Amino acid sequence: MTLAAVSDSGPLIHLAEIDSLELFATFDTLLVPETVSKEVEAGGVPDGLADLSYELIEADESRVVTEKLDAGERAAIAVAEERGVVLLTDDLAAREVASDAGIEVHGSIGVIALGHARELLDRDEAAALMRALQRETSLFVTEAIVEQGIQMLDEQ
Repeated sequence: MTLAAVSDSGPLIHLAEIDSLELFATFDTLLVPETVSKEVEAGGVPDGLADLSYELIEADESRVVTEKLDAGERAAIAVAEERGVVLLTDDLAAREVASDAGIEVHGSIGVIALGHARELLDRDEAAALMRALQRETSLFVTEAIVEQGIQMLDEQ
């Protein structure tokens, strides 16, 4: 099964903050809209991003009409919808817009869980990274969400 995804800036930044960008190798194809790349660069390029294998693409963010989202989130949703790929985002509003459009959505915790499912991480490593997302990154994630993620590991 080929697995393709498009990411907005959130997972790129948050997984970089815990030195886990290699988990994007879980995807056979990773797409990054140019708008997202510029957002990430504006905040300072995370360590390891240059080593990440991804396809930089143009996206028409004007296809997603909502004032709740920034240009990068709209671009990523437009690509996910146009190409029928998974959307990677940690933004709740972006998740809601994408889900309403029938797009499969995963956040940083989901990327870690998928890394475990594809045997890039054992259960304890994956659980530790999920906890690190909560403690060591700029991502706001509740204890309940982390525990749900860990429960997903146990169910795989």
